[in-house]
Parts: sequence; structure tokens; C-alpha cells
Amino acid sequence: MEKFTAMEALVAPLDRANVDTDQIIPKQFLRSVRRSGFGPFLFDEWRHADRGELGMKPETRTKIPDFPLNKPECQGAKILLARDNFGCGSSREHAVWALMDAGFRCVVAPSFGEIFQNNAHQNGLLPVPLPRESVHALFQFNPPFKLRVDLREQTITAPDNREFHFHIAPDARQRLLEGLDDIAVTMKSADLIREYETRRRQAEPWIFD
Repeated sequence: MEKFTAMEALVAPLDRANVDTDQIIPKQFLRSVRRSGFGPFLFDEWRHADRGELGMKPETRTKIPDFPLNKPECQGAKILLARDNFGCGSSREHAVWALMDAGFRCVVAPSFGEIFQNNAHQNGLLPVPLPRESVHALFQFNPPFKLRVDLREQTITAPDNREFHFHIAPDARQRLLEGLDDIAVTMKSADLIREYETRRRQAEPWIFD
């Protein structure tokens, strides 16, 4: 998992609340369990005039020009700015995969669906919770604009140099800073696990026969 420390990047503003995981990546794309290939289908039903299916070529489809991610000034954005309750709905991890495959490393919103937030932490996507008033202030900037996100200091710096502070749970913050998923966290204790296995084999050898 890629580490997240600090970044300054272009922002794509998605001025919608209660964006659920089916809107982030519709159900017909869940047949694949690979973590790549979902980016072109991110927000598929809002982004395209036709219904998407896994394997379709993006260049053959009709895009809706008014959707933020289709606008030229948002191309290459790595930060998504959204409203309340982003990532609500079903528990599909594909929603995080789609955002990351599309190039996003950070989502800024007043609140997040709990399971989405946990999935984000597990995959290296940083969900930044900011007060509603702070998010509204960021929506006042006209694209293209950039934000600087510093996970070490837990701050966001706006184009006018205003600084907004956020809080991430210490364990999730450390995982993101070090780039650790569940397996990597477990492997940090590999020596202790091996010691335990050795002691258990010596104390109860019949279990291993």
C-alpha cells in the first residue's frame, strides 16, 4: 500500500451529499475482484449518457459534459471535494478501488459512511473529515484550484493560505503514513508470531503431529 504523508494536488468538486457506493461504482462492475480497471467507470451513471458495462472502452462512450469529472479543469485531480455522508450505502470495497484507480488519493467531506471510511484506510485513500462550514468555504473556489493536504500535521491549506485542521484516528493515521494494510500490520509482529509458534510446538508437540 502506498504511503500518504503530504500532497498538493488539483481538486475535483462534487457538490452532492449522500453519495452512496452504488453511485461511486454501480453494481454491474462488481463482478471483477481485481483492484484495477475501475477508474473509467467511477460515477458511471452520472458521467456517461449510456449504461456502462465491464470491459467497455471509455473512448466509445458519450460523456455528460456538465459532470465535474468530465470538465477539462478537473482532469488530473487527485483530491475529491464532496458534501455530507460521502460513501454511504453498501460495503463494496470497489468504491475505494474505483476512486484510487481514477487517480484520487484523498476525499474531503464533512462526513463519511463508516464502512467506506474503513475501506479507504485499508487501501491508502485518505478520507478527510472537515466541518461543514469549512467544506462550504472550499467549494467557493473556482476550478481549477489546488489544496495542500498534510497528514502529518493534519492540515489542509487552501489557495488563499487559510489552514483547516482535521483529525484522523491515531491508528488509521499511522497506517496511512506508513502504508500498512492489515497484512502488513500483522507482519510487523512476525518475530513474535514465530516465537509463539516455537513455544507452542515445544509445549504441545502432539498438536503438530
